[in-house]
Amino acid sequence: MNASPSHRPHPAEWTETQSLLPSAERDLPAGRHQFHKEQMMARIHEDLRTPSRTSATSPVVPLKRPNPFLRRAVLLPAAAFALAGAVVGGLALTGGGTDGGKTALATGPALTTSIGVADPKGAPQLLERISLAAADTSAPTPRKGQYIYIASKVADTYIKTVGDKSEAVSNELHSRQVWNSLDGRDGWLIEAGETGDKGITLKSDVPFSGAYNALAGLPTDPDALLRKIYQESDAVRDPEVPRDQAAFVAIGDLLFESYPPAEVGAALYKAAAKIPGVVSVDDAVDATGRHGVAIARENDGERTEWIFDKKTLRFLGERIVVVKATAGDPLKVGTVTHTSAITERAVVDAAQQVPGQAS
Repeated sequence: MNASPSHRPHPAEWTETQSLLPSAERDLPAGRHQFHKEQMMARIHEDLRTPSRTSATSPVVPLKRPNPFLRRAVLLPAAAFALAGAVVGGLALTGGGTDGGKTALATGPALTTSIGVADPKGAPQLLERISLAAADTSAPTPRKGQYIYIASKVADTYIKTVGDKSEAVSNELHSRQVWNSLDGRDGWLIEAGETGDKGITLKSDVPFSGAYNALAGLPTDPDALLRKIYQESDAVRDPEVPRDQAAFVAIGDLLFESYPPAEVGAALYKAAAKIPGVVSVDDAVDATGRHGVAIARENDGERTEWIFDKKTLRFLGERIVVVKATAGDPLKVGTVTHTSAITERAVVDAAQQVPGQAS
């Protein structure tokens, strides 16, 4: 594992054994990726991870580079994004997440990792095995009125500029808990550093694509499913984003903070196998330090990796790693720009209820 330039330990595979500061997810920190307004409404519902881009003392600015890929591309109808710039378009974000309720996340040196070996020929076979594992599940079927609960650890690396000096820094690995109703119109988010201890409500009159009911309605034929993914992601992706990358990221978003029925999850993996440029990776590490194999795709110098347990092939998390860099780029090869790990996924009876707690 590559140590950071300052030799301070980092989360997960960044030092392979230690956890720098804990990891971030949706309210994405600013940084390398400039997120587009077409994604804003859906990402606010799903992500809520971006700290303020500027402050009086340490403004954070994105790198001057085209968006490497469509981040958080979701399968919402194009009409859902028509007024995405107006966040008030049907989405309520209220509760304990006011500015006064937040505790700022600590930052440290850029997260770094060793880069696993990619095998272009290994992806179809690995995805077939992953698909079979996803289909063979005894997970309970949620009932009307229940919520999908996802707990994770997340962190990001971004560019911070103070005066004329820019450097890559990472926010600490931190906890994130999300509850979503089956129809995707109601939910709750608690995320360290982003919402305050009590969290914020997630309400929308436009259900997001990762909702259980929406996933249950997707085709289970891989070819039909992939056609739908291309169609929906084409409607919202930035022209600079290759459509194959947008489709790959869209599938990843449907797998991360969601609870797909077994047959749909299996179909998503089989659909991913049909996307050009998808590779297998022999070793990758999630935000909590769990090693696994990965399915990945590279775009604009970064590789998006879905990480799976080597034995059970259970989905562990996702990370994005810089695999190519240009001279003067603050994000060097081996920098982990985003890392996440699913720590619990369950069906509960109410928002803010954790598994094992009486409703």
